[in-house]
Amino acid sequence: MSDHFDDRETRDPAAREAHLFERLRVQLRHAIDTSPHYAGSLAGIDPDAISDRATLAALPVLYKSDLIEMQEARPPFGGLTPRGAGGFRRLFLSPGPIVEPEAEHEHWRMARALYAAGFRRGDIVANCFAYHLTPAGFMFDHAAAAIGCAVFPGGVGNTETQVEAFAKLGVGGYVGTPDFLRIILEKADAAGVALGSVTRALVSGGPLFPNLRQWYAERGIAVRQCYGTAELGLIAYEAAGPGDGMVIDEDALVEIVRPGTGDPVPNGEVGEVVVTTFNAAYPLIRFSTGDLSAVMTGQSPCGRTNRRLKGWMGRADQTTKVRGMFVHPRQVANIVRRFPQIARARLEVGEDGGRDTLLLHIESSERGEAFAETVAEAVRAECRVRGEVAFAEAGALPNDGKVIDDKRALGV
Repeated sequence: MSDHFDDRETRDPAAREAHLFERLRVQLRHAIDTSPHYAGSLAGIDPDAISDRATLAALPVLYKSDLIEMQEARPPFGGLTPRGAGGFRRLFLSPGPIVEPEAEHEHWRMARALYAAGFRRGDIVANCFAYHLTPAGFMFDHAAAAIGCAVFPGGVGNTETQVEAFAKLGVGGYVGTPDFLRIILEKADAAGVALGSVTRALVSGGPLFPNLRQWYAERGIAVRQCYGTAELGLIAYEAAGPGDGMVIDEDALVEIVRPGTGDPVPNGEVGEVVVTTFNAAYPLIRFSTGDLSAVMTGQSPCGRTNRRLKGWMGRADQTTKVRGMFVHPRQVANIVRRFPQIARARLEVGEDGGRDTLLLHIESSERGEAFAETVAEAVRAECRVRGEVAFAEAGALPNDGKVIDDKRALGV
């Protein structure tokens, strides 16, 4: 049985680079001809002149943080797509208030990451990403189908039912956020249910902290993580050990640039992740994810020859991901606007035992448990994740312009 999803993973790097730019020129011509946004932003660009990373760097960067305003101005897709909303298979309101389309062909390409994590035909996989509102559940459902795995569409929550299903079905693999599998396993332990059949997991939607990876390893579960977004699909994935970085997907052209610019940085330097993909139904050219990473030197010991990323190393802006959901500074501002009692607020993201935590610090003229609960409900409604509220004295919050303070440990 091959250790690689296909032969493209081991091809000569120069051949890969040449092929990527051939595909890029086709995508550029398509986008200019069919996408209202790119007809404007790429006006005057000659696709045939884009032959390498230096010429690519001259093209404008499209920032994920701008999508909300773009979609408000030109609903529902910001003028990026060559077809209207009715021409797509599914429509999503992805993590954060961003509309995402699914075309008739599978374009998220997560199967490569699933295969690298050890999933094979005939495996029984619990897909614990959500199947409603956001595309994550479908992204990994398509991937499992491409390999030939049987899927239990568990979604999120309902841990008691998840435990029952894992046991009855003999689930061997898990896909979902890094911490939810632990919740399921601990629930099973408390109920006296053995779930020793689970031996592998592919996680995404948040950082996999070293202590949580070790916790799984001690239970005999090999965990790998992948990096992707609802817009782009798979960007990179773990194929070897946790210290060996993430191999870039064969269908993604990835750059690392200096944050706030489109200027590439040298290998090893931390910068902003900018990605171009080749989905004709949803062209994304030099799309900035807002994430930070760096290119690792050398080749992966797994034998794959593509470039590697060091993994998720934080955010280039204050937007962050909590339990699989993007939280934007503008959402914190929306919460504050609901309550004239609140003068200032600062959302702190942390982690406890491998689980994301959310705490909104507020300087408020009104206090008390009832008011805190009301504000906490506003956090849940606006950000779609639960959080707690803490009161701060007037003037106590730092005057540094930071709205979201991510205090979680970084690294792969």
